[in-house]
Amino acid sequence: MSKVEDAIEKAKEILPNVTPTPPGLKAESSVHDLKSRLEWGEPGLTIIDVRDRDTFNHGHIMGAVCFPMNEVVELTKSNYEANRDIYVYGASDQETSEAARMLRQAGFKNIAELKGGLEAWKAVAGSTEGIDETRAEPGKNAYNVVDNVKNHFERQEIDFEKP
Repeated sequence: MSKVEDAIEKAKEILPNVTPTPPGLKAESSVHDLKSRLEWGEPGLTIIDVRDRDTFNHGHIMGAVCFPMNEVVELTKSNYEANRDIYVYGASDQETSEAARMLRQAGFKNIAELKGGLEAWKAVAGSTEGIDETRAEPGKNAYNVVDNVKNHFERQEIDFEKP
């Protein structure tokens, strides 16, 4: 074994999990969790918006599908397998929780409630589409990652400055 190969082997022993991996699905997910998965380029997930069609058409998370609350179980069953990773959001966290509960009861195993919904997504400059969204300008801190993370921690009541 050469010195380089030996050095690589020693490094692997010291740092066995050095290769980063995408975040997993959580039952209650923040918009940062979803954004991280999308930034990893993970195609194996679906975003379901349970608001009514008209509201959806005016603005939604880019790539989301509209499965209104009264049809969410039927449409999800006819389009996705039970082990599909699904992020669901509605007009409120209560509506989101109700839709997630219904999907879990219908046998879907990997359901994440997207806390804060569309408004939280917009707050972190997540991509959106729809009639109103095409006219929306990004917020003043849309591209400032540090400020976005600080704002998220403040909303979660976490002290960003603590180690």
